[in-house]
This record gives sequence, structure tokens and C-alpha cells, in this order.
Amino acid sequence: MNMLVSGTALLLAGAGLFAYDLYSFRARTVRDLGIQAQIIGSNSISALVFDDSRSAETTLSALQAAPHVMSAKIYTADGVAFAEYRRDPRQAAPPPLAIPNGQTEVYRFQSGQVALVRLITFHGKPVATVYMRSDLGAMQDREHTFAVIIAAVLLMSLLAAMWMSSSARRSIAEPIVKLAETAQIVLREKNYSIRAPAHSGGNELAVLTSSFNEMLAQIQERDAALEEARHHLERQVQERTAQLNAANADLESFSYSVSHDLRAPLRHIGAFSQMLSEDYGTKMEPEAQQHLNRILAGVKNMSRLIDDLLKMAQIGRKEMVRVNIDLNLLLQDVLVDLQPESGGRQIDWRIGNLSSVDCDPGLVKQVFTNLLSNAVKYTRRREIAVIEIGQVEQEGTSVIFIRDNGAGFDERYAAKLFGVFQRLHRAEDFEGTGVGLSTVQRIVRKHGGEIWAKGEVGKGATFFFALAAKGQGLAHAIKAAAGAS
Repeated sequence: MNMLVSGTALLLAGAGLFAYDLYSFRARTVRDLGIQAQIIGSNSISALVFDDSRSAETTLSALQAAPHVMSAKIYTADGVAFAEYRRDPRQAAPPPLAIPNGQTEVYRFQSGQVALVRLITFHGKPVATVYMRSDLGAMQDREHTFAVIIAAVLLMSLLAAMWMSSSARRSIAEPIVKLAETAQIVLREKNYSIRAPAHSGGNELAVLTSSFNEMLAQIQERDAALEEARHHLERQVQERTAQLNAANADLESFSYSVSHDLRAPLRHIGAFSQMLSEDYGTKMEPEAQQHLNRILAGVKNMSRLIDDLLKMAQIGRKEMVRVNIDLNLLLQDVLVDLQPESGGRQIDWRIGNLSSVDCDPGLVKQVFTNLLSNAVKYTRRREIAVIEIGQVEQEGTSVIFIRDNGAGFDERYAAKLFGVFQRLHRAEDFEGTGVGLSTVQRIVRKHGGEIWAKGEVGKGATFFFALAAKGQGLAHAIKAAAGAS
């Protein structure tokens, strides 16, 4: 680039100087030729007055001292040739140029020559015309010499530029290129232990290289610290996960074992209480009969609670098997199973079209069973119960809802709905163990989804659940569906 710029600048400068010298030399040639014509004309005035052409030719012969003047000719005021000089007698001189009115001199460059005509006056009157013709050999010699000088200067300047460029490349370009290559390697390999070659001297490049290497050293230290922190965090996560899995396994084993161990004594209590009621019920006092009935009811409730606890424990222990299933068909099976609970009642079932999803059919059926069983139970006091099952799309997520016009609940306590043994209604009003909704929540979350509810006391409740979320659509779906309800 240095040589290209230097060469271009020198060529332009040389071309400008050459053009200026050529223009100046042409002007000087015309001026010198006009002076010679004036001198010859002035010296030939007496010869013209006395009509002495030989004397005029003698005056013209002095042009032999001008090697580039090829011919000269003197014409009288009437345009008649009076005297002539030709360096080469074999070459005829071309006709002279015409002088326009008001001018004393004209010239023309043509065919490598310059021709000039000068009007000679005496006492303000034209007495003669001098015509001169000269070659441009001197100008050509000067052009050749000038071209040689320019070529020599250009060559020397290019050699100097090459030397300076080579020196600049070694001291500036190469360190920058090596620094750029190092940066590319670091960026590509993410290896911050690489260093750029040190640059000698105390100039800006040495400072830049040193600062770059220092920056890489700091990044390497921070990267090593981050890597160590990441490994430490991974170890902590693995330890906490192992502890949590062990705690969950212990908790599930405990729940499963307790539930199983409670069944045997509970069956004995129930069996002997039933035998006592059948064999001696009529012989008992009314108060004793009432106490026995309470024992049987408690056994029944305890048995149902153990069953619910077993189901909830089995959810964590059971491996999910996902298949694509039509939720409409699964819902029809659930409604058939609920016939004993809903028989003899007026229930307006409003069932929308549900989609097909990848899920564990047994677990999802349990979700529908628990939610619809709750809807049937809490609409018991309505003359005409309305239970609606449908699906909406919110933020790319399919959300299923089950809505009823039953007892509802106070939303201030909605957080307690899905807790184990948490109930928002009295057992005397609505029977239950407080485990069903907790089981539903565990099933939905095991599918990667979420469940939430909206309700109002005396105006019913709506339960929403999404079995699978697409990206961040679940959080938006919860807000949108909850707001729409």
C-alpha cells in the first residue's frame, strides 16, 4: 500500500511537472522564434528599401547558427518573396500562414514543427513579413531527459518506500497481525492460557500487547474461578438431590408402610364392630348402638383415608408411561364410573371438545375422577347442578377447565386447596379426606404441568389444569385463564 500510494503520487507529480515543462518550452520556443524573426526583419529593412535581396539573404544566412531553424523567408508588403534561407535546399518550404487583421504574429505547431509569421513595420507602416520554420528537436531532447530524470526519481522513491514499508511491516504490521491471530485463536478455542508474542520496545504496540496478555491472564483467572465454582455448585446440587431423593423415598416408603400396617388393625376393628352390631345390636341400649355406629363410620372414613394415602404414595413410586390418548374417550369412561354418585340427580353436563395429549392414561383418569367427583359432591344442594368441562388455548398452551355451580370457596384460602388434609368445608357438610386435590396436583406436576382454581362462596368453583407447557406459555396461560374466569 505504501509503494502503491507513493508510486501513484510520484507519477501524478511527474506528469504534472512534465506537462508544465512541455507547455513552458513550447511557449519559450515560440517566443525565441518570434525574436529571431523580428531581428531578421529589422536588419533587412534597408535591403528592402533599396531592393537589395542579396543583402537580405546575407542577413538570413546568420540563421545557420540556430541548428533547429529549418527555413526562413522574407516577403515584401505586397506578399512577393524577397529573400529565402533553407538549411536543406532539397526541402521546399510550405506556404506561409496568413496574418489576421490587427495581429502582428501567428504560429502553428504541426507535423513535429513550428511555423511562425512576423509582420515587420517601419515608422508604423508594414514593410515586410518574415516567415520562419523550426523543428522540435530541442523539445524532444528535453522531454527525453525529463522522462529519464522522472523515472530515476520514481525508482529511487519506490526503493525508499519499499525499505520504509518493510521496516514498518516488521515494527507495526507483524505485531498487529500476530495479536489479531492470537485473539482469533482465543475466540475460537476459548483457551485463555494463550499469550500474544511480546513486542520489544516501549512504544504503543508493546503497551497494547502487554495489556492484551494481562487481560487474558485476568480472564483465565476468572474463568478458572468460575469453573471451580460451577463444579462446587454441581457437587452441592448432586448432594442435595441425593438427599432429597433419599428423603422422598423414605417418606414414600413410610407412607406406604404405615398405610399397609394400618389396614390390618382397621379391618379387625371394622369386622368385630360389624359382628357386634349384627349379633347384639337389638339387645343394646340406644346410646350404645349410637356409639357402635360412630365406630363403624370412623372405620369407613379411616379406610377411605388410607386408600387415598396409598394412591398418593403410589404416584411418586409409579413410573409414568406416556401414550397419545383422546381425552374425550377418557372423560366418557370417568362419567360412566360416576353414575352411582350422580344417579337420581338432575345434573346438566356441559361437555366441550377436548384434544388428544401424550400422558399417562391411568393417572390423568384419576385427575378427572377426583375433580368431577368433587364437582358432583359440592353441587349436591343445587336443585339443578351445572357441571361444565371444556378446553381453551392460552399462549400456545391447552388448558382444561372443570366448572360447577356448587358451594364454591373463599379465594383468600385458595392456597390451602391442594395441601394434604386441608379442607375448606366442614366434614358435617361435605364428606372427604382432604387428600384428593393434593393427589391431583402431584399427578399434574408429574406431567410437567400446573393446576390452579378460582371460586366464590355460594357461586361455584372452576379448576384449571395444563398437562404440558410450551416454553414459557404456562405462566401466561395461568394468568390469562384465571383472569378470564
